[in-house]
Amino acid sequence: MSRPAPTAARVRAQATFDTLTFLRNGEQTLVSIVLPALALVGGVLAPWPDLGPGRRVDVVVPGVLALAVLSSAFTGQAIQTGFDRRYGVLRLLGASPLGKGGLVLARVLAVMVVQVIQFVVLSAVGLAMGWRPDVVGVLPFVVFWLLGTATFVGFALLFAGTLRAEATLALSNLVWVLMLGLGGVLIPGSSLPEPWSRVVSYLPSAALGDGFRSAFEHHGLPLQPLLVLLVWGAILCTAAARFFRWSD
Repeated sequence: MSRPAPTAARVRAQATFDTLTFLRNGEQTLVSIVLPALALVGGVLAPWPDLGPGRRVDVVVPGVLALAVLSSAFTGQAIQTGFDRRYGVLRLLGASPLGKGGLVLARVLAVMVVQVIQFVVLSAVGLAMGWRPDVVGVLPFVVFWLLGTATFVGFALLFAGTLRAEATLALSNLVWVLMLGLGGVLIPGSSLPEPWSRVVSYLPSAALGDGFRSAFEHHGLPLQPLLVLLVWGAILCTAAARFFRWSD
């Protein structure tokens, strides 16, 4: 028998396969790129809801970039992993030389590649509509991007590893809609009425949206959104590691 390829090569091959599979899936492409792009255009052009002081485009574009992270790291990943578990793909890959750790790493890398594609497309649309971000905000943006991705991949694996595939499909799409409308992603939590505004500020979706907006508006790392994502990330990733089942 020939020896297995080095670990890095196995992870890279699996990440490439997962990325291409994700991009070939029409539903996931719709949720990850098309719908956020429509939300961006609609959010900038619509006169309502009130998004607070400043230009609408400066509030909407970072929120849509956060929505893109939710779409690929949570919704898309939950659906793909849920059906892979149902059809026995995860069990076979976990028993292969890739291993369970390599599979998880490959999935995270694939999500980040998809997110880079999302950011390029959505940023181009935002720039065409008048968005002018400051380059200084890129570093804090990257911090929130990595932390948000880890948090929502953990959320996705918790869904996909504990629920049936059909339930994962339905609930992950429902959660995406709720986070879009009421979760502080596109509409800043500070613009929502009390007491919902205070509740939303402790949700990971609002923390990610506020973190992205603060990165490009104030060029800093706001403490509360950062702590909220850290706490949620630790809880969700720990729960996913504890309760995830590799087969039905």
